[in-house]
Amino acid sequence: MAPRNQEREARASRQRLRDYQARQTMHSSKIARRRRDNILAIIVVILVVAAATVVQVFYFSGGPGTPSPVPSTTAASTETPAPTSTANSAQVPDPAGAEGRTWTGQMTINDIPLGIQLDGAAAPQGVANFISLSTAGFYNGLTCHRLTTSPGFGVLQCGDPNGDGSGGPGYSFGPIENAPAGDVYPAGTIAMARQGGNASSMGSQFFIVYEDTTIPSDAAGGYTVLGQVTSGLDALKSGVVDAGTKDGSTDGAPAVEVKIGSIAVQ
Repeated sequence: MAPRNQEREARASRQRLRDYQARQTMHSSKIARRRRDNILAIIVVILVVAAATVVQVFYFSGGPGTPSPVPSTTAASTETPAPTSTANSAQVPDPAGAEGRTWTGQMTINDIPLGIQLDGAAAPQGVANFISLSTAGFYNGLTCHRLTTSPGFGVLQCGDPNGDGSGGPGYSFGPIENAPAGDVYPAGTIAMARQGGNASSMGSQFFIVYEDTTIPSDAAGGYTVLGQVTSGLDALKSGVVDAGTKDGSTDGAPAVEVKIGSIAVQ
């Protein structure tokens, strides 16, 4: 009987060894799978961050709303890039018109009143231009033609008489003024749109930042910050931004028609 018991114990021992080896193999497989899954997760995060950065650079490579060429009486000329010279033409309002002071007022968009404040000391050329166009009624009735809705990248762009990102007041100007350090544009920022890499391509188009947004600088620098929305931003978000874009994308024409009623400053 002893040899049989020894044989049974030997078989049981071999089975236990096989079971242990199988468990070890499975355990090693799980560890390898977890390691592989962690590496894939890290790669996905890196790709998402890189894609978000590329989208921002691409979107603003032509300035918010793509290039804004100087319009003229001929349709073909709307495709002509703005001049790159830093010398402004006589048509551009004198920066002295900003008076080196803070301006306050109200802008209405879709009957939503927005309190605004402009910094004439920090951005004299941009503010003088904005005040001149506003006082002349240039902006009244113009559309806000572009909306971005990516998380952390919220911009509503307005002020193009053509309504498609190609128009302007008939002139362009520079330089870039009051661009923020770190390329961070806080919610409520009002800034000028321009062509990518062209500091002297600003005209009438501007954008309102409705949530904290980082806009990478290009070869020309950042974007001229005119001032800020001091009230009404939440109403603008609920009345315009929350409706999204017409095609459901994160960058396109607003789903609801968006028009500037008037702009008054003092």
